[in-house]
Amino acid sequence: MFGLGPTELIIILVIVLVIFGAGKLPEIGGALGKGIRNFKSSMSDATSDKSVKGDIEDKSKKEEEK
Repeated sequence: MFGLGPTELIIILVIVLVIFGAGKLPEIGGALGKGIRNFKSSMSDATSDKSVKGDIEDKSKKEEEK
């Protein structure tokens, strides 16, 4: 994962814990999870929109050829 080993991840976690405190970690984790979920759903929506657009263009080309 991004070339980070377990040692680096632990160091980053300790730094985040020191900066934000233990009370804020669940809030930060929840916000991060929501952000990732929204990003993934947006990416899948964009992919499906492209495939629908391609289908519409294919149908219009077939109609023009007739």
